[in-house]
Amino acid sequence: MTIYLEQPRTHDLVDNFIQVAGIAGGAFEANFNYRIHDGHDEVTGSFLAGDGGGGHGQFQITVDVGGASFKLDRLSVELFHTSGNDGSELDKVIVPVVFGPMIVPGYRAYLEHVVVPGETLSGISAKYYGNATLYHRLVAANPDTITDPNLIHPGDLIRVPQGD
Repeated sequence: MTIYLEQPRTHDLVDNFIQVAGIAGGAFEANFNYRIHDGHDEVTGSFLAGDGGGGHGQFQITVDVGGASFKLDRLSVELFHTSGNDGSELDKVIVPVVFGPMIVPGYRAYLEHVVVPGETLSGISAKYYGNATLYHRLVAANPDTITDPNLIHPGDLIRVPQGD
């Protein structure tokens, strides 16, 4: 049995309702499991996938993680099926995501900002949040783009998390 995860993608910025979608199967109908965690708390569940004849079928689920007590802004989304022989987790797929509610209170979405020459993260933070010292939100929300908070480049696309 195999699992192809199409959503979320690596380092997607997610909220309390995480959309998980892809293709899975390889049996008549197989039971697959999910685990979303930060290493401290986790949300688990299962879903069925397959085409009823041994093929692969699409799946899409929404996982409500709003009741979890996550302590970190980095989560792992794990999908797998369990061995009937020994209970081991098989064909596991793990995708790291960024948990918006730990970055911005009331996180609901993000804006995209293209860096222009002369800009700094502090300046971008002041523009969107009214406070230059909140630049750490931008760093947390953009792990692939911002590897050094003192170094951004014109043309970089930066996600700016928005809250209520």
